[in-house]
Amino acid sequence: MTPESKNLIAASILSMLVLIGWQVYFVEPELQADRDAYNQAQTQSDLPSATAEVSATAALTDAPARPSDDATRIMIETPSITGSLTTKGARLDDVILTSYRETLDEDSEKITLLRKISDNTPYFAEFGWIGDNTNLKLPTSETIWQTADARLTPDTPVTLQYDNGEGLVFTRTIGIDDDYMVSITDEVSNATADTVRLLPYGLIRRFGTPEVSDIFILHEGPIGVVDETLREEQYGDLKSEAAEFVGTENGGWVGITDKYWLTALIPDQAQTAKFTMRALAGSEDRYQTDYLGNAMAIAPNATITYQAHFFAGAKVVSKLDAYGEKLGVTNFDLAIDFGWFYFLTKPFFYAIQWFFGLLGNFGAAILAFTVVVRLVLYPLANKSYKSMAKMRSLAPRLKTLREQHGDDRQKLNQEMMAIYKQEKVNPAAGCLPILLQIPVFFALYKVLYVSIEMRHAPFFGWVQDLSAIDPTSLWNLFGLLPYSTDFVPGFLNIGVWPILMGLSMFIQMRLNPPPPDPIQAKVFAWMPVFFTFLLAGFPAGLVIYWTWNNTLSVLQQWHITRSIEKASAA
Repeated sequence: MTPESKNLIAASILSMLVLIGWQVYFVEPELQADRDAYNQAQTQSDLPSATAEVSATAALTDAPARPSDDATRIMIETPSITGSLTTKGARLDDVILTSYRETLDEDSEKITLLRKISDNTPYFAEFGWIGDNTNLKLPTSETIWQTADARLTPDTPVTLQYDNGEGLVFTRTIGIDDDYMVSITDEVSNATADTVRLLPYGLIRRFGTPEVSDIFILHEGPIGVVDETLREEQYGDLKSEAAEFVGTENGGWVGITDKYWLTALIPDQAQTAKFTMRALAGSEDRYQTDYLGNAMAIAPNATITYQAHFFAGAKVVSKLDAYGEKLGVTNFDLAIDFGWFYFLTKPFFYAIQWFFGLLGNFGAAILAFTVVVRLVLYPLANKSYKSMAKMRSLAPRLKTLREQHGDDRQKLNQEMMAIYKQEKVNPAAGCLPILLQIPVFFALYKVLYVSIEMRHAPFFGWVQDLSAIDPTSLWNLFGLLPYSTDFVPGFLNIGVWPILMGLSMFIQMRLNPPPPDPIQAKVFAWMPVFFTFLLAGFPAGLVIYWTWNNTLSVLQQWHITRSIEKASAA
């Protein structure tokens, strides 16, 4: 086995050891701490009593599967959303995002996030109270709230009221900002002679199992942050067992996420709460995320107030960050699946966003960002390319050694290592640029794939959406032939940019020293072809980045190789 092969195997083993070590020494202890905190939380006295828990579960899950919707509607009008809410149950169940459409076509439908109960797949949010005493008459999903307001705007909140006729008056004020945040302020006045204990709750209910990307790098489904820890559940998993998280620290949030859209419940961040993600029993799929706050005592002739918030909109990074800071919501930005390389992904996003502000085009911003990455890695890459250039100049000598000692592997390796030591060459240095690019590649892939800012963002020419694959195809001569290639699998539907990437990679490989091992040489020779097919199904923005990065590498490597050859000739 040649030294290059050994180095390749050693690098692979080292990578596996790093991943395993991370899992054993970092991930697993965190999971164990979460489990311990959860077990400890079960015994906390300030959470709802066992009786209240039973009542809460019944109230949160036994509501009619399809409550009727024959009540007055209050129109929602903001710069970012339109829609309505119903006075029956005071449900928020009709939200349309005015700034986003289903496709690039200007005539396509705007994104409908929340849907009325009369829709085929209702999707809504409700808020209310649950009592320790099951005899209390409380507002339900069928309750008609009274109001004199007809419009909900950023300047005109809506006030609804319900009198149970038994001494309790419920007042709800709903406000909304210019973007996607709704405030829910509940007041309960007690005119009875007894102290009443109530628990605030909020729920998001979604009918039907939505179509998801089903790709391991992106989570779509129930999501939340409890005790500063991200919680994610799959739709299918909830059908067998609900996921419950008891907060041991104040704050937290829970909701349902799609690739670009989010609904989230944000209870009072000054109190603890119990969060649940569940699938409801019934003849149709129904999924729910909810929170249950601590019991609040209302003395006779007293009033209590509880404020929660509800997010329904696009997962814009700057807005999530701003809401997190304004409302004191921990890790609200984790609604965007930035993944394992979060420490790289989010800074990368902000860097590209900054370049976009300068250049006005996300594609150009990616090219500028690539230059910055190359400059940061320049010292290491420069050293690596110098070593590779020397290796290239040593290729004839190594070939002669192989011919002389081909049958004596030990002698061959000793002679090769002697040459490497004499010339001060590290044969493994060529792997360094690739290893450095792997986390950058995945982090940028995340940015392009999950950031709504990249959705429908154009480049130049035929690329009108950097988050989608190159729309051209080799199989219709890049649009010259009048037929669609939708029938061709993604990895075979090779466009212009994947081909350019393959060519740039081919040129880069030609500048590298030829591997002395014949099998290894064949593998490296076919790598550009393999990557061309592999990246054909990746977002165009990522392929553009990889092509541009290869081009910069070729220029840098060519310059270094030429300099070394001139120095050797002199």
